[in-house]
Amino acid sequence: MRLIETLRRRAAEESSPFRAQLFREDVARLDRLLQLARNEPELAAFKAAGLRIGWTPGDARTQELRAPLERLLDLIHEHQTSSVGAELDTAIEQTWLDLHRLRMERLLGCLSTPVPKPVD
Repeated sequence: MRLIETLRRRAAEESSPFRAQLFREDVARLDRLLQLARNEPELAAFKAAGLRIGWTPGDARTQELRAPLERLLDLIHEHQTSSVGAELDTAIEQTWLDLHRLRMERLLGCLSTPVPKPVD
C-alpha cells in the first residue's frame, strides 16, 4: 500500500524524533490493519478489530475518530480483498489525511486544556 511506503520514507527522513516516532507507530498500525484484512474477510469483524488497535491511548477516545476511521477501514479492507486494491491508494491517502488531522486536533486539544490547580 502506497500510504505505508510514504509514511516509512517520512519517518526515515524526519528530523524530529517525536514526529518520526509517530510515523513509525502509524506504520505499525497500518501494517496491523493489512494483516487483519488478510485474515478476516468479513468486513464487520475486520472493522470491530480495526477500531481497537490503539488509535488513541487504550482506545479510550477512538470513538471521537469514528467517522474517518471507519471510512479508512472500509477502504483498507477493500484494498486487501478485491482485485482493484491498487486503485484505492489515492482514496486511502485522502482518508488518512482526514483521520490524521482529526486525531492531531484531539491530541492538541487534550494537551492545551488547562488543568485546574488543586485547592489548598
